[in-house]
Amino acid sequence: MDNGNCLATMNRELDSVTGDIIGAAIDVHRVLGPGLLESAYEACLSHELRLRQLNVEQQKPLPIFYKGVTLDCGYRVDIVVENQVIIEIKSVVGLAPIHEAQLLSYLKMSGYKIGLLINFNVKMLKDGVRRIRV
Repeated sequence: MDNGNCLATMNRELDSVTGDIIGAAIDVHRVLGPGLLESAYEACLSHELRLRQLNVEQQKPLPIFYKGVTLDCGYRVDIVVENQVIIEIKSVVGLAPIHEAQLLSYLKMSGYKIGLLINFNVKMLKDGVRRIRV
């Protein structure tokens, strides 16, 4: 398989995983609604993703690599799915540029290529989802 086909296959797989994640998030939002703490949405979304037979890691440590040294600065990724997609969960009045910058930094630091920023504090969840690719 050439690199173009390999990349296309990888993109389809990532699209499938992110689609599954968004579907699971919609289900969680339908049941819980807006207004809860991020920790509640994280726990329920992780459970829903596991019900869908996806590999889920919660609060995955994210060290910083600086000038040849690994530093544990206490950063943690909310959820990593299938060792491919970072999910950053919010429950805020509105997503701000700093939230996207945070996810973008996590993607760069981790080496993952795609992340979902999901704000559960919205009337319709589709209005609270941002997909970021590096």
